[in-house]
Amino acid sequence: MILIPANYVSLLRKISIGKDYKNDAMHYSVGQEVYGGHTIVNIIEEEEKYSIYIQKGNDVIPWKDFNKNMAIAIEYNIDY
Repeated sequence: MILIPANYVSLLRKISIGKDYKNDAMHYSVGQEVYGGHTIVNIIEEEEKYSIYIQKGNDVIPWKDFNKNMAIAIEYNIDY
């Protein structure tokens, strides 16, 4: 189980993977339900990759990693 601080606020809201954003990219957003009842709770930028974390119940686990050499589009959380 991965522990992410309760007060952690991700600046990333959505990540899209693929060269053709409208037609062939995969889109992942915080709050999106995926993988049999799990919910995306964080998208975190690391030094060499982006990581997507999902939650079911009290368990938060890493789900997908994308290296920064891929075609990636990022949407930031602009709630203020």
